[in-house]
Formats: sequence, C-alpha cells, structure tokens
Amino acid sequence: MISKTENATHKKLFKNTGWITALTAGCLLWAGPVLAGGDCPQPRKTKSAPAHLVKTAIPASADARAGKKLFQKTAKPMACKICHGKTGAGNGKLGKALKPAPRNFTCSKSMKKVSPGQMFWIIKNGSKGTGMVAHKKTLKDKDIWNLVKYINTEFSKR
Repeated sequence: MISKTENATHKKLFKNTGWITALTAGCLLWAGPVLAGGDCPQPRKTKSAPAHLVKTAIPASADARAGKKLFQKTAKPMACKICHGKTGAGNGKLGKALKPAPRNFTCSKSMKKVSPGQMFWIIKNGSKGTGMVAHKKTLKDKDIWNLVKYINTEFSKR
C-alpha cells in the first residue's frame, strides 16, 4: 500500500516528468542539426568563382573512385572526412570544433546552390571565414575534379 505522502510524491514526479521529457526532446531537436554539421541549408558568404568556372561541368575524365580515396584517406594535409565526416554531413572529428560547421554535402538545399565549378574553386582556393583551407598547393586540378565528382555522386542529392 502506498501512503498519501508517497502518492503525492509520485504525482509530483510524474507531473514534472512531462517537463523533463519536453525539455529533453527540445534539446535533441536543437542538438541534432548541430551534431550533424549544422543547419540545412547552411548560410555561407563564400566568394563566387570566376563566371567561366561557375558554369564548368565536371569533366568526363573525373574519377569518383579516386575522389573517394582522397576524401576518405589520402588527401593532404588531411583527409576531407576529418572535417566533413565519413558520410559528408559536416560532422567529422575536427569539423565539430569549427565555426561555421563544415559544409554538409548531404543538405540538398545548400548543395543545389553550389555548382561543380564553384566547388572546384572552393577546394582549390579555400573559403574565407570558414575552416576550409586552400588545396592548390597539395592537390592537382585532376584530383580536385575527382573529389567534386565523388561528393556530387556520393553525398549530394540535387
């Protein structure tokens, strides 16, 4: 048998549990995008590539498998996944410390606005105001196009 005092305590607990549940759910809804690489779409003020490059398509010779190897393992000074995450969601180990968060390649709302030529230009020249450094000294143009093809075929749902 439960005493009146225990019953009152249980009622208070269950009443307060509703608040706790709502608070927990709210935190999870807020934290989910943060842990997954930030908002979707992600606002950026990246300088636009030269007009001729913005309109450039991925060359037919670009190799997504070679791009995958660079993204996941061999790009220098570090593999792209360190910041962008293994799945391209912008949630890599190092990326979690960056403000703004690295580009979430799985966010179709953002990626629709980034042409292959613009992505090539960003990888090559970096993006001021973000953690994206220039790779013009560490990657050849062919390697950058391989990365662009991999990102566009593996992660981006345009």
